[in-house]
Amino acid sequence: MDAGGQNARRVGNVMIAVEKQPKNQKKLSTELFDDVPVLQRKWLAAVRPGEGLPRYEEVMLGSLGRLADHMLLLNEKNERLEVSRTGRYVQKWLDDERWDIPLSALTPDCATALGEAAANAIRNSRPHLAAAHCVRDGMVRTYDVLALPTASRWGGTLVGIYVNERDTHYNLLDAIYSTTDEGVLSLATIRDAAGRPSDFQIVHHNKGATRLLKVPSSELQWRRLSEGGNLLCSADVVLRLRDVVVRGHGDQFELDNDDRSLRLSATAFGDILSLTISDVTALKRREASFRLLFDNNPMPMWVFDAETMGFLSVNDAAVQHYGYSREKFLKMQLREIWPEDEWVSHGEALREVGESYRSTRHWRHLKADGSEIQVLTFGRRVSFGGRDGYLVAIVDITERRKAEARIAYMAHHDGLTNLPNRELYQERLKQALESGEGGNKRVAVLCVDLDLFKNVNDSHGHPVGDRLLKLVAERLRGQVRGNNLAARLGGDEFAVILPSDVSPNEASDFAARLIKVLSATYDIDGNELVIGASIGIALSPGDGESSEELMRNADLALYRAKEDGGGVHRFFEREMDRQAQKRRDMELDLRRALANGEFELHYQPLVHVASDSISGFESLLRWRHPDKGMISPADFIPVAEDIGLIVAIGEWVLREACAEAMKWPADIKVAVNNLSPVQFRSRNLVQVVISAPAQSGLSPGRLELEITESVFLAETETNLAILHQLRELGVSISMDDFGTGYSSLSYLRSFPFDKIKIDRSFVKDLAKRSDSVAIVRAISGLGRSLNITTTAEGVETMDQLDWLRAEGCNEVQGFLFSAARPASEIEQLLCRFGARATKAA
Repeated sequence: MDAGGQNARRVGNVMIAVEKQPKNQKKLSTELFDDVPVLQRKWLAAVRPGEGLPRYEEVMLGSLGRLADHMLLLNEKNERLEVSRTGRYVQKWLDDERWDIPLSALTPDCATALGEAAANAIRNSRPHLAAAHCVRDGMVRTYDVLALPTASRWGGTLVGIYVNERDTHYNLLDAIYSTTDEGVLSLATIRDAAGRPSDFQIVHHNKGATRLLKVPSSELQWRRLSEGGNLLCSADVVLRLRDVVVRGHGDQFELDNDDRSLRLSATAFGDILSLTISDVTALKRREASFRLLFDNNPMPMWVFDAETMGFLSVNDAAVQHYGYSREKFLKMQLREIWPEDEWVSHGEALREVGESYRSTRHWRHLKADGSEIQVLTFGRRVSFGGRDGYLVAIVDITERRKAEARIAYMAHHDGLTNLPNRELYQERLKQALESGEGGNKRVAVLCVDLDLFKNVNDSHGHPVGDRLLKLVAERLRGQVRGNNLAARLGGDEFAVILPSDVSPNEASDFAARLIKVLSATYDIDGNELVIGASIGIALSPGDGESSEELMRNADLALYRAKEDGGGVHRFFEREMDRQAQKRRDMELDLRRALANGEFELHYQPLVHVASDSISGFESLLRWRHPDKGMISPADFIPVAEDIGLIVAIGEWVLREACAEAMKWPADIKVAVNNLSPVQFRSRNLVQVVISAPAQSGLSPGRLELEITESVFLAETETNLAILHQLRELGVSISMDDFGTGYSSLSYLRSFPFDKIKIDRSFVKDLAKRSDSVAIVRAISGLGRSLNITTTAEGVETMDQLDWLRAEGCNEVQGFLFSAARPASEIEQLLCRFGARATKAA
């Protein structure tokens, strides 16, 4: 069954929607079930493949017989339906014999049913069965309406409609009166010889009357009130009913009996009385308890007159809460507790009140001392002392509103700096963009990042860092005035909106001034702290029309400012977006690369200078992209670190290198280069290093891990502890790119490295620059003194090798010996160097 309460019935190959019958009605007549299939088969038989609707002549002309009396033809013209023909049965149903008239000219009940059926048939190009309910002379009659759409030879659509009445019908008034809970009786007046009303006879009653009067139906029907037997027979009731007939007006009164209260409403229509009986016992009890609940309720309450708006009653809580005496209250009108600027809105709200009322907003009320409170009001219509009024309960939400205001403020402002937060910033940015759309006005977005702020946190602690952020916020507020907005987005990230159609020059001047202000020295507890600021700028609509696009592009500009050394501002350029898209593409490709097996390791030999033999291989990660070919590690390693993928890649490299090294001679080591600080932060590096040799069977003494000084720049103590754990496993630790950092010598004191690698930048200029020779000599001497192996990178010529041999370097690697090669070529390299070593011996 569908949502409209219909059943689907199949006729031929067509599903017809049939309205579900009420339970109290009989099934469709046998005649209808005979007629509908006949018409359906006739319509289906006329359908030709590929031609849409069947033709009118083939469906509606000939062999209809008696069905023709039940048929009506509608013609669709200019999207309007007209009645072209009607059968005799349909004319009687319509009470209209006219042809060629608009459908709208028919009675509304018939026109609506016919129009809906025809519209559904035309829309779906299928027969449609519906029902029409018509009320005639108090009787509800139901008709089945079957619409058959056909094609006209003159163009357009003709709809033949079959109409037939169902077997069942019922009296509308009887149905209504029989189902109501109230008692309904009709009484005929009996007059005496003088023509005065003397008695009444019950000529009609419903089930509600027998239930409320507690007598069977047989003792009510045709019973005279003078015969007694029920509550209506009392002298008081008869007297009031006589008065209703004599005066010709209605009356309402109540009877109390057997702990019940009945309300009687009588109306005279000549000598016929209509009497309605309602059980008001619960209502009377509620009214009896009203006073108790009203007077002693801790919630302020009052009753006011619906017409005069004057107070009729107030409870003790209202007197105490508002401060007016009871006598004063009862002389006042509602408007006297309303602020004057809300008189109109209060009055409008009262005019719209029905039987009950509940605040859709908070209202302001005035107390006796002149102070204002904010309230919610709840009311319902009551009868009070015979007057129409409203009972109102008051909830004082003044403190709650203050708390909500504080919470709302906190939800939109940063708790540390009291600046607007990201949520409010984005909301205001959207508003600025929407208000500027009509005039195509520019809105500037500035992303501000503090330079060197991390150094303050690391050197002085987070409490000092927080105080510094507060001072930065104060300076921002001093520069951002009017309808401009400054916000803290998080950490040391801030943002500014300049919504007043600023030019690029104005935005540039503002950014330069802001950098200067934020970069001035800060004094905290006698300590002079120096930081800087970098700013990225995006301008609508050129750099973006949405808040998200503008923020993203301003952030890209900030990234460029940071890359350019900080302390500067940069405008967004489309090339930045291209680079960002390129990076996003690489991130997506990287996430697939590991799962798809696109990474591979190449190995570059480490050559022992004295023996001219291979002492080990350094494993170098390579990415063979299926479409872009080989991608440089310099391009993808930083991205992998940023997105956290380097940890998983690093684990794979360790396992792969150890497994490959098991295929080599037992005296050949494998070096895994440049462990990332990100891997150290993952805190499971030691477990990974333990498991990789264990799974492959490689001795830990054959594994060498290379790190750079960046490992020491972050969480030095923790990372040193990890390095010591690795060394205790028997793994060798070497420092890569030695001599290029700021504190390499201090690192040698912090950790006993097994090897230091001389950066290729020093090796390249050995034959040209004396300072390079001096540096290599110093590093080699330092290695000998500390018993640390020295390895020179980037050896490409025999002259460089001779210099390094002369300076006492232990190992070398570079293109002079071999570039990094796939694992499949290692055996060939070992054979070649083994032959050279034998020849040299």
